[in-house]
Amino acid sequence: MPLPTSSTPCLQRNAWIPIDVQGGQLRIHYLDQHPTPHTQSRGTILLIHGFPQTSYQFRHVLTPLANAGYRVIAPDYRGAGDSSHPASGYEKQTMAADLHTLLQHLQVDFPVHIVGQDIGAMIAHAFATSFPNDVISITWGECPLPGSSFYEASKTSIEKFHFIFHCVPDGLPEALVSGREAIYLKQFFDRLIIRTEGISSGDFNHYVEKYAQPDGMRGAFEVYRAFEMDKRRNLEWRETNGRCKVPSLLLSGQLGSHASEARRMGEEFYEDVKTAEVEGSGHYITEENPEDSVAKILCFYDEL
Repeated sequence: MPLPTSSTPCLQRNAWIPIDVQGGQLRIHYLDQHPTPHTQSRGTILLIHGFPQTSYQFRHVLTPLANAGYRVIAPDYRGAGDSSHPASGYEKQTMAADLHTLLQHLQVDFPVHIVGQDIGAMIAHAFATSFPNDVISITWGECPLPGSSFYEASKTSIEKFHFIFHCVPDGLPEALVSGREAIYLKQFFDRLIIRTEGISSGDFNHYVEKYAQPDGMRGAFEVYRAFEMDKRRNLEWRETNGRCKVPSLLLSGQLGSHASEARRMGEEFYEDVKTAEVEGSGHYITEENPEDSVAKILCFYDEL
């Protein structure tokens, strides 16, 4: 499904690029939107999507952020969308390194701002802790970060049943979901969305198409199978380095289930923590209320 058009003549690129990573070459699909001509450049924002979504989840915020003076890059991470679906490499530190390499290939001037939601928040955290000198700020949320108290308290709850199901080995989840991707993905959107008009039937079908392609669900499940490795890495990093010094905004949906835990989780891993809530939104903040998502992000940047 094409991205919405805008009367503002921003340069927008929808492409993929091969990058060399450990274990071979990886194809990363990305959206790349530049500021309008004559707009003062304010740097680059890396947007990292979640599950069961792709870079398409940022379709409503690309132009407003670019209009504010930012180059905005939104990739499909390893194993999702139109990027490669390799057999391994789903530890979030590796996935963050993929995106750092992508930015280098695109000749981005570091440091950059990072925005990640859901799985993207976990990758954003790995990026900020792997490359702290290359990050101005991190905006993240709508996830229980592996290693956090919230993660330990919720990972076996009914609400997070998929944390266990996705980790079942030997291809059983893939076999059970194959051909039923729409049924399976629909329950995530039905449970976690508040403003249902934010994700139309066409938008939903777009996501189903991407996850129903060969290895689409396997890539998604591998992301979850790496959580315990991510947990160990996050705790070991904090033990060695202390809390991350990159300025951090925990951005949550006002009516979702993560807002109440955001500050505590942020303070476990960051020294400089702010929180904000996207008004009237559930889990899918950039689709349910893109205007307030952009406003909260830009307000955070103005205060840095």
